[in-house]
Amino acid sequence: MSDILLNLDAVLPQPAQKSSGGNKKHQRFIKRRQFLERKGFLKQKQLPSQPPMPRRDASLGCSAGPDRAKKKQRVEAKEGSKGLPAEGPPCRLKMLPKESSDSGAVDPASRTSSSSAAAAASRKTGSVAGKSNGTLCSRGDVSRISLLNEFKSGLPDAPVLAKPSKMVAIDCEMVGTGPGGRNSDLARCSVVGYYGDVMYDKYIRPLSPITNYRTRWSGIRQHHMRDAVPFKLAQKEILKLLSGNIVIGHAIHNDFKALKYFHPKSLTRDTSKIPLLNRKAGFPENESASLKRLTKQLLHRDIQVGHNGHSSVEDARATMELYKVIEVEWERHLATSPLQDGPPGTT
Repeated sequence: MSDILLNLDAVLPQPAQKSSGGNKKHQRFIKRRQFLERKGFLKQKQLPSQPPMPRRDASLGCSAGPDRAKKKQRVEAKEGSKGLPAEGPPCRLKMLPKESSDSGAVDPASRTSSSSAAAAASRKTGSVAGKSNGTLCSRGDVSRISLLNEFKSGLPDAPVLAKPSKMVAIDCEMVGTGPGGRNSDLARCSVVGYYGDVMYDKYIRPLSPITNYRTRWSGIRQHHMRDAVPFKLAQKEILKLLSGNIVIGHAIHNDFKALKYFHPKSLTRDTSKIPLLNRKAGFPENESASLKRLTKQLLHRDIQVGHNGHSSVEDARATMELYKVIEVEWERHLATSPLQDGPPGTT
């Protein structure tokens, strides 16, 4: 019997491979499914097994890898050609820190309403509420904008009152010199601060011999001149206290004349020439009321009583207290009055 040799090929023929993409209907189904997977609309059991997720950048929360930008461009091009909405960036935006209420919890409704209000405000303000990179301004920026609007509202500024340390009251007592004591020379000067504290109180020896002490009004007697300060020295000491301060006095031009001194008009307040003070006391505005009458009417106190003469410390304190009665209103008036016109109450 002759041998029969059979040449058999044990390798099975390869089945015809389908096209990688299938028909068009299947391709649309696959793309739609991928889109739903990315959006998170599919349940966990419906999702196919997936390889491990790529490493994410801890600082940005986005997928890392050099080819991410290229893949994104290809997907957007394919979806755009099919009319599907383009996918946004895979990374999620960072959320702002949660606001803490008094109880430590945040109401979701209030958070939603506040975010809606913020979005509406950003749409209205446009470039004002947005920075150059398109992000919303922080709350600090918004508050600064609103404050600037308040400052530029056109309302008149409130009067800026002088510091108490910059205000002093002065009163001087005079004696008569020359023939018959007709000339008035400085014999005592008192300066008090805003709260009535005595800053200076000394007897002063005039340059000319005293011919009339005028004790009934001045309270000066001969023995007061034994240790009196010479006029030139006293003048330097007093002017050092007055310089740069607001000086208050009653008929203060007489005090400056006795000191042989001129104080700036803008820093001088004369309580004998303030119509508002007379009005509060019930006196005619153009009347030069005495310090004694004003003190009695407004402060309900008697001064300059008895036969021992006046006390310059008592008078200076009364003058300061009278000025405090109308300080705010009068300073507002002076702030709106031209300085060159010489508003009432200055000399």
